[in-house]
Amino acid sequence: MDFFSLMTQGGIVSQLVAVLLLAMSVASWVVILWKSWLLRRATGDVARSTAAFWQSASIEQSREKVAAFDREALVLPLIAATDIQAGHTLATAGDKSQQLTRVLRDALHGVLHKLQFGQVLLATVGSTAPFVGLLGTVWGIYHALVGIASAGQITIDKVSGPVGEALIMTAAGLAVAIPAVLAYNIFGRYIGRIEADLEGFARDLRELLAHKG
Repeated sequence: MDFFSLMTQGGIVSQLVAVLLLAMSVASWVVILWKSWLLRRATGDVARSTAAFWQSASIEQSREKVAAFDREALVLPLIAATDIQAGHTLATAGDKSQQLTRVLRDALHGVLHKLQFGQVLLATVGSTAPFVGLLGTVWGIYHALVGIASAGQITIDKVSGPVGEALIMTAAGLAVAIPAVLAYNIFGRYIGRIEADLEGFARDLRELLAHKG
């Protein structure tokens, strides 16, 4: 009996647990592959985009230069946010430094939300998959013992086989959770580095423009 035969013989609960673990695995691996591609591009793009900005002669010229490198649109929203229009609302209240702080903070939050996307799913899968697998194991053991008891004769050979096969669910839960946890931690480090670079750029940009005009 293997994992798939356990699905058919373990009852509806085991089948649902197996399907849920499969869905969690597929979802986490889609996020892992996508975020690996995204963060690899983003790490290089942010460094090249900020370098292109400081080598520009003006804000207007910097937008064209940065657009050539900022494929994930992580730096351009910060530059675009500094285009503050005059008005008579609370959004335009305060001096220029305060306005820049407000708009850059909002733009930075939007960019970081893009980078953080998928992290919640990885954390959820990593923390819940072992317990989902354990549920399948407990139900599988119960289902196996009921079947053995109904047979009328209980021996070690008859108990060890079904119980050992039920433990496959626990192994499956760990197999789903471990990649998600590792990816979550690795991606968190990359996101932290990119976030620090973007926060530093936003701070320098505010200092640059706060005293202009």
